[in-house]
Amino acid sequence: MSRRTLFTAAGAAGVAGVAAGATGAVALERRSAARPVDDSVPFRGEHQAGIDTAAQDRMHTAAFDVTATDRDELVSLLHDWTAAIEEMTAGQPVGGPDGATGGAYAAPPEDTGEALDLSASHLTVTVGFGRTLFLRNGTDRFGIADRMPDALIELPHFPGDALEEERSGGDLVVQACADDPQVAVHAIRNLARIAFGRATVRWSQIGFGRTSSTSRSQTTPRNLFGFKDGTANIKAEDTEAMSGHVWVAGATGAESWMNAGTYMVVRRIRMHIETWDRTSLREQEQDIGRTKKEGAPLSGGTEFTEPDLAMQGSAGPLIPSDSHVAMAHPDRNKGVRMLRRGFNYTDGSDGLGRLDAGLFFIAFVVDPRTHYVPMQTAMAKHDLLAEYLRHTGSGLFAVPPGLPGSGGYLGQPLFDA
Repeated sequence: MSRRTLFTAAGAAGVAGVAAGATGAVALERRSAARPVDDSVPFRGEHQAGIDTAAQDRMHTAAFDVTATDRDELVSLLHDWTAAIEEMTAGQPVGGPDGATGGAYAAPPEDTGEALDLSASHLTVTVGFGRTLFLRNGTDRFGIADRMPDALIELPHFPGDALEEERSGGDLVVQACADDPQVAVHAIRNLARIAFGRATVRWSQIGFGRTSSTSRSQTTPRNLFGFKDGTANIKAEDTEAMSGHVWVAGATGAESWMNAGTYMVVRRIRMHIETWDRTSLREQEQDIGRTKKEGAPLSGGTEFTEPDLAMQGSAGPLIPSDSHVAMAHPDRNKGVRMLRRGFNYTDGSDGLGRLDAGLFFIAFVVDPRTHYVPMQTAMAKHDLLAEYLRHTGSGLFAVPPGLPGSGGYLGQPLFDA
């Protein structure tokens, strides 16, 4: 059965019976026969892939706690991860073409094998470093505390936060995105296996349905509230905006290893779906500041028309000053912007029968102190949407630059500095 049709297929399984199995086999055969010649994203470059890459539709992100106590062990893990990531993003098993089926017969294979016969599916894997990798409880764990960037702060506790420790933080983060969910899950599964004895999974999150476009070639997706999301997001083609709001540049001294890198903010935001679904369309649009059908600002125009926050109606501003659009607008935030790359998630239901679903927010910024904290503080206090949201997970990670040439490993400038 195709991973992409898991939810709809599950509902039809009881009716389709044996025929469904036959149809699925034919579909898999056809998909294999029609496999793209090359749907891989280059692993090497100035920046890590998975940031300004056109956002894929599936995601599996995991944070790890490093259990190794020796710096050389940590470096060896990053070496091993880099090699595996380069293989998987090229559509190859870990350990080479026979990594899942060859090798010593009495030993576990180097690759777990569930992505065999699947294409690269535009897989990207992005790695970042948490604050606790540098300093935990006042201890310089790996001799790199003096190279911890000033911007790698402890995110404050924002108003309304209901953070769960087991869903927050981490020494390392790995974001795997792909067109096929099994390819993304395969990436995290194999990196976790490789990390055995050196790092353990702290938390992980699977996402579906991107909630932002990162390229002008993509249409604007919708979030679980049914509204178009990320209309004003920075696009990869906006090179000036990317340079000013996403990529670190000009860092000197102990922080120079972050040049061409960025900072990754993650927030698991549970939506009060049932409450929202009982809210009138008028109130929903007022809370967002856009129409639900077209995504146009309430001040008029089409989806990509610039919102006019000053335009007045009979009862005040057409776009409420505390609507989501107004609160997030650069004019209200000293001109700062961010590259959003989040995903919808659904993790079943809670004990009261309510959906545990929402937004796994991911954003890349040049400095969280200026480009995230002030905005989130204001939105947590005043955004009309805050009534329908509960932040349950949080993390901030320094994402080092990519590998522009051959050899090396992710994060090497940090350890070579």
